[in-house]
Parts: sequence; C-alpha cells; structure tokens
Amino acid sequence: MSAFPFDAVLFDCDGVLVDSETITNTVLAAMLGELGWRLTVDEAMSIFVGKTVMDEAPLIEAKTGVRITPAWLETFRDRRNAALEREVTAIEGIVETVAALHTRLDGQIAVASGADRVKLRLQLAKAGLLDDFEGRIFSGQETPRNKPHPDVYLAAAAGLGVDPSRCAVIEDTVTGATAGRAAGATVFGYSPSEKGHSSKEALRAVGVADVFEEMAHLPALLAGWQR
Repeated sequence: MSAFPFDAVLFDCDGVLVDSETITNTVLAAMLGELGWRLTVDEAMSIFVGKTVMDEAPLIEAKTGVRITPAWLETFRDRRNAALEREVTAIEGIVETVAALHTRLDGQIAVASGADRVKLRLQLAKAGLLDDFEGRIFSGQETPRNKPHPDVYLAAAAGLGVDPSRCAVIEDTVTGATAGRAAGATVFGYSPSEKGHSSKEALRAVGVADVFEEMAHLPALLAGWQR
C-alpha cells in the first residue's frame, strides 16, 4: 500500500458528518420569529450556516431589539437538541468513509467543529460515529476564537500530535474552509447539491484544494492526493 499523503484527517461536523442544518435552522427561525424577526428556514440557513448563534448575537439583537441572554441561548440549545435527538441522521456514505480513514490512519482522525460539545456528542452518537471520534472531539467554543479563525483546527492537530500542514481538513462552508486554510491544512470542500452547504464556486474562492460531492469518494481522493 502506498504511503498516505496526510498524517491526520480533521472533519467539521454539521453538514459534513451529520445532516443537521435544516433541523437546527428550523428551530432557530421559529425562535427568531418569536422575537419579531420572521425568516424562512432557507433565509435562516443563508445567514447562519457555518456560524454560531452566539457569534451572531449582535446581528439578532440589531434585527429584533432584544438582547440575547444566556437564558435565551440555553432555551435555544434545549429546543435544538430535542429536535436533533428526534431527526438528525448521518451524511450519506460518511459512516463507511470514517471507518475506512480511521483504519488507514490508525485512528488519527478528529472532529473540529464550531458547535458546542453537547451538540457534537449528541449528533455523533445518533449518527453511529461517536466511537470513531471518542477522545478526539474539539469544539471551537472551547478555544479563544471560533471559526473562521484557525484555533479549533490548531487544537485538533495539537491534540493528535500532528503538524497542521500534514492534515487534511474536510469542510462544507466558507467559514470552516477559511479556518482550515488559516491553520495551514489542506482543505477539501464537500459540496453536494442539497441545501445547507456553500457552493463549489464559493469554496474554491477561499482556496480549497479540491471539491467533491459524494462522501464515498473521499478516501480515494485523499489517498491519491499529490502534495
């Protein structure tokens, strides 16, 4: 078997490992409507995908005139988590892809997400992926800065004992791809036709190395990459 060109693979979670964006943004749109900012789910996704509600609190406050308090955020997370518990599913082909890369890299894979840890563990468990990533789950909400800054990817690489430049990052949004690039990793953009992902053109514009549409293609794409 030829040498694998990366020492580790770092995955975003929402939109890459799990199909969660429509679920989360349905809850968010409903709660923003309760504050007086009425958005469709598609409109909410266009604004918030790839970002955290916490980071966008100033925008919400400007649109609603309501201060986003820790209590409001806790209610949002509770309602969001209940919806995810009912509805979230794995991205098509990701379970087999993660298993293949876990084996090829002797476990040197990680999740590096802007989401909070409770949400990450809930979603990974529901998708049947928690065992693959146990002990290698990194939240941008536990680093000094969240995406689009590189902190969570730098933390994940350090946690695996790998140089960031030897990591492949798998992202589906401009925000996340920008973070991976800033960390010095080689970023691959996942951009299927479904809603909730940045376009191929937008991902290429921020410098991803390549764009792919099906998770089943990822192991071969990475294995054949010429660094």
